Parts: sequence; C-alpha cells; structure tokens
Amino acid sequence: MSSFIDPDLAQAHRIRRELRRRDVLRGAANGFGALALQSLLARDGHAAPKRVDPLEAKTPHFAPKAKSVIFLFNVGAPSSMDTFDPKPKLTEMHGRPMPESMGKVGGQFTDGSQPIFGSPWEFKPRGQSGMPISTLFPHVAQHADDLCVVRSFTTRSVVHAPAMYEVHCGRLFATHPSMGAWVTYGLGSESDNLPAYVVMPQPEGTPEGGPPCWGAAFLPAVYQGTLLRPGPTPILHLERPPDMTESRQRRTLDLLQKLNEMDAGQDSEMAARISSYELAFRMQAHAPEAVDLQKETPATREMYGLNQDHTRDFGTRLLLARRMVERGVRFVQVYSGGGPIFMQWDAHQHLVANHEKMAGHTDQPIGALLTDLKQRGLLDETLVVWGAEFGRLPTSQSGNGRDHNPYGFTMWFAGGGTKGGRVIGATDDFGLRAVEKPYTMRDFHATLLHLLGLDQHQLWYLHNGRHEKLVDFGGNLIEEVYA
Repeated sequence: MSSFIDPDLAQAHRIRRELRRRDVLRGAANGFGALALQSLLARDGHAAPKRVDPLEAKTPHFAPKAKSVIFLFNVGAPSSMDTFDPKPKLTEMHGRPMPESMGKVGGQFTDGSQPIFGSPWEFKPRGQSGMPISTLFPHVAQHADDLCVVRSFTTRSVVHAPAMYEVHCGRLFATHPSMGAWVTYGLGSESDNLPAYVVMPQPEGTPEGGPPCWGAAFLPAVYQGTLLRPGPTPILHLERPPDMTESRQRRTLDLLQKLNEMDAGQDSEMAARISSYELAFRMQAHAPEAVDLQKETPATREMYGLNQDHTRDFGTRLLLARRMVERGVRFVQVYSGGGPIFMQWDAHQHLVANHEKMAGHTDQPIGALLTDLKQRGLLDETLVVWGAEFGRLPTSQSGNGRDHNPYGFTMWFAGGGTKGGRVIGATDDFGLRAVEKPYTMRDFHATLLHLLGLDQHQLWYLHNGRHEKLVDFGGNLIEEVYA
C-alpha cells in the first residue's frame, strides 16, 4: 500500500480540523450568527462565565486599620531640619565646617566641604505631646497630637527621579507598579462610580519621575492612577459626544460587551478593558457631583483656603481628596510641586523664599484636611501620609540653599490606625544620617500595607516567572507607628 498522502488533501483536513463552528459564526454575517448562539447558550445556561470586575472590593488578608490613603507628596524634597526635625547644633555651628568626625558626605551638587547652615526658622513644642514643629507650619502644628513623625527614613539615590521611583514603586527604576496600583490590585474599590486610584498633580507640571509614579507597570492597566485635573473637565475624555444620547451609549456598550465576551474567556486584560468602559459610563453620571465643590459650605471652602490666591489650588485638590475618600476611592495621591523648578521644594538656593512659598501654599489646606476628616469621623479610617523623595543636607549650597540628602529624612503619618503625638527614629545632631531606627522604603511600604490589612508577602503578582511584590524581598514593620 502506498504511503503517499496528497498535500492538498492534508491541507484541507487541517483547515477543517482547525476551523471551529464558532469561528464560522463569528466570521459570517458580521458576527450576528455568534450573537444568536450567545442568546441560545444563555437561555440554556451555557453562556460564557460571568465577567469579573477587577476593581470589585476584595477581602483584606486581616482586619485593616485604614480603608483609604491620601498621600501628600512634596516634589523636590523639603528640608527635614527646617520642618519637623530640629537641630540646635546647626544654629550653634552656623557658618563653620562640618566636624571631621562626620566625614564628607555630599549631595548631587556638593561634596560635603561646604559650611554648616543653621535653620532660619524657630521650632516650638506643640500639642499635649510637646512635639517640636517649625513655624513654617502653624496650621499643621495644631494637629501635632495626630501626627506620627518618623525622622529616620532613607532612600538610595541623590537624584530626584530614581528616589521618587523608590518611594512610589519600591525600586530605583521605572519598571514596577506604584504603591497605589498595588493597593487597588490588593483591595479593589469601594466605589462603583469613581476610579479606585486618583492622582492630582501640580497644575504647572508633573514630578521628575512622571507617570510611572502612579503607573501599573506589569499589573493590568485598570489599576493605574486616574489623573484628576483642575478646571471644568477634571477627567479627560469622559464627556459624552454631543450627538450621543445616554440610551444610545448604553446600547452600544451592551453590544460591545457581548462581542468582547465571546473572546474574553478568562482574559484578565479584556475583563479590565470591559470594566473600564463600564466605569467610564457610570462616571459620566457621578463624577460631576463628586468634583462639584459648590456643594461644600462657604465655611468649609474658606477653611481649605479657596478664598485666597496662594492656597486656592492646593486647597481645592485636598478638598477633592476628602470628597474622593468619602465616596469610596481607595488611594488618592496629591502632589505639592512639579514642573518648573520655581514650583518645587528643591531649594538649592534661596531656601527661605522657596520653603516659605511652598509651605504657604500647603500648610493651611493640610491643616484643614486633618480637621475636616476628624470632624466627619473619617480620620480613623483614612491614612494621611506626608513625605518626599529625600531630605536636604545640613550644609549650605550657594550660601543660602541646601543640596539633596537621602541618608536621613522625615515623613509623617496621621489617622488610619497610627499613633498620634509620637516621634520615631532620629538623625544625628546635624541631621545628616539616620542613626536611630533607620528605615528603608521597603519598611515604609510594608507598614502602609499592614495598616490596610494587606500582608506584604501575600500581595504578589506573577511576572516573568517571578512572584513580584511591592516590598521585593520584604520590609520590617514600623511597629511604633500603630496605635
């Protein structure tokens, strides 16, 4: 018997084997046959599995102390020894060289040989705790007993962008998801009508780190931050086209969903895209109310500084932040500073003018946010974090400024299960290095996740064969932060 097989017959057999009936239905009559099949399958209970909403609220690993986060990030880096970490030794030795015993530790633009620069501001004990806070922040100082100040954080770069990536994403490179993306991946959203993760940058521009600071990287795109901009259209591309009615848009989305579900199966990317369409549709009805500050009382708007030019912008964004968490948004990221150097905390020169301007923009609104959250009973479940990519050196630059210092700087927490009126860790007498309880960004992230009920080691995502985590190989919990 001959073993010869006609190639044409083999090709036809392969085509018949690979061509499925559903393929024919999808390809014929513009796919209407497949729609009919979907209807029959649904009637008989054999339809495609129910679409999963990737932003659906998820159960935390253990009981959380906080439900949401408002992260106040100060672009350019405020000086710790001029804000929340007083160093009398700097005033005493102002203009003199750093003692040889301290070594020469430079920043990005200085080599450590510059003279000591004493703080131009006075520190006063505040609240029942007696926490010393600079006169730069009189409104924030009224909440001293709500603040948990950690004076011994460190990062690993003297350059803005890599240090920002470390604070936001846990790595020095823009290759990993932001902590806001990790939190929304782990917990989902309590709001059906607003984004789970909202970002409000400085109107003049974004930080040096750019969009990766709120990006999702290898996580599904649905977990990235949604930009909220000032003006009448805070969310771009949300408004319905003029010739599109609500009912027509609803029918279009329903048809699109049926077509997508034919191919979606267990495809998480497709499920995320379908969910984003649905969320956008719901946001068209609900987002305008959420961002309408005219619904706030005149007293509230005045408390946030909306009646003053120098506080109006940041006050508006913080009032929006409160309205977001009030409506179930999980993570809100608000930037003080961004874009041109004159609109950042990056005081390489003219420290006094720079910090008084930037603190003047933010102090009253931050104080108002803490007051407002407490009055509404939201502070207990909302974690407020104030921080930056690093601090500044105790020596001078250009005679009246300070260079970058990643070796020891301050961040503080308020609400969300943290212990107020407490100072944790310490830098040396000059504010140069963290010497008591130094903490890394992995420790910061592990602590933040823990407050939200997330175990740092159980929150992972399989990427390129590796269980990737926000904390990489793990961080130490800062136990003293917890109430």
